[in-house]
Amino acid sequence: MTKLLEVRNLAKAFGGIQAVDNVSFELEAGQLLAMIGPNGAGKSTCFNLINGQLYPDRGGITILGQRTNGRKPRDVWKLGVGRTFQITCTFSSMTVLENVQMALLSYHKQTRSLFRKVRRLYVNESMELLELVGIAAQSRRACGVLAYGDLKRVELAVALANRPKLLLMDEPTAGMGPAERSQLMELTSAIVRTRKIGVLFTEHDMDVVFTHADRIIVLNRGELVAQGTPSQVRANVKVQEIYLGTGKTPGTAFPTS
Repeated sequence: MTKLLEVRNLAKAFGGIQAVDNVSFELEAGQLLAMIGPNGAGKSTCFNLINGQLYPDRGGITILGQRTNGRKPRDVWKLGVGRTFQITCTFSSMTVLENVQMALLSYHKQTRSLFRKVRRLYVNESMELLELVGIAAQSRRACGVLAYGDLKRVELAVALANRPKLLLMDEPTAGMGPAERSQLMELTSAIVRTRKIGVLFTEHDMDVVFTHADRIIVLNRGELVAQGTPSQVRANVKVQEIYLGTGKTPGTAFPTS
């Protein structure tokens, strides 16, 4: 399998607080890797280090064979990295189609085309992405009137516009109902398999994590405390203690199937 992301001995402190401490992991093509941990575990800091929004104090990040320490988010994006956020980032007054067209304009380096008639540009390519995420029927609707689950699909289409090899998804199912969560992650899984991309995602819903992740890494107080398959992580006593507290019955913190 193709190695998309390598994180080695990553560390970041804010004042006297060690947000990330000596974290190492890898992600390969065609794989969904979940990053979990309690609040304050260092998940968001890890994401922002990988994405270029923060600079690590120590350690290295390699994306698609290139070391990215110190690169700006746009430079990381140009390598083939997409990202979705916990709170959706779309232009609410623009249509679904126009949001994807904007992303494609950026990818094709035609942002100056904004002064031309944008509705004529990349319509077919935009519609293909909307078909892929299952929201083509709403292409002419303004994003501001969409249900939250549909907005998540639009954001996914936007993230796919730069044809990423690596996709970072921060709380992809936040604010969604159980059925919508399952549908979005099944869709993401299908895209990962067919396009041979890799996904690193954070998630608080353990049903989502243990149902859809190929591998899981667990952070606690900035440290990597466990990694492996869902069954390996589920059986890890240290992980059980983090989520349940000591003295509780092991094996009850996570879904069993």
